[in-house]
Amino acid sequence: MDLYLTLRLVHILSAAVLFGTGLGIAFFMLLAVRGGDVAHIAATGRHVVLADALFTAVAVIAQPLSGIWLANLAGYPLLSPWLVGTYVLYGVAAAAWLPVVWIQMRLAKLAGQAKADGMPLNEEFHRLFKIWFWLGWPGFLSVLGIYILMVFKPG
Repeated sequence: MDLYLTLRLVHILSAAVLFGTGLGIAFFMLLAVRGGDVAHIAATGRHVVLADALFTAVAVIAQPLSGIWLANLAGYPLLSPWLVGTYVLYGVAAAAWLPVVWIQMRLAKLAGQAKADGMPLNEEFHRLFKIWFWLGWPGFLSVLGIYILMVFKPG
């Protein structure tokens, strides 16, 4: 089997997992919180943390490894403007994602505790959820920008 094509498949699939899992996590968590059912929010929070650990984390590792290897095999200079743009955007996405991971774990814990206590979600949950929501945007837009750079390779 051709190494380049195999790496390209890994890179494309991990990009799809990274984008799709991020979008799915955001969608389901937002719907759960908007619904207001503490038990549902707690369950969704647990599932979001698990999905991030199983899928997003693996894709986060596979993307730069397969991408740099592919660029090298294809003969692209690693400092090509479009590649440098992807590195910057990947850094922005990672900087947004890392605190999101911690926030998701905290949200799941707070929702689980509220469920166990028969209480509504507290102010810390709502404050952290707003931060989580807004941190998702730079991550989402950065990954979208990376897709654009990978397809069009400008410069």
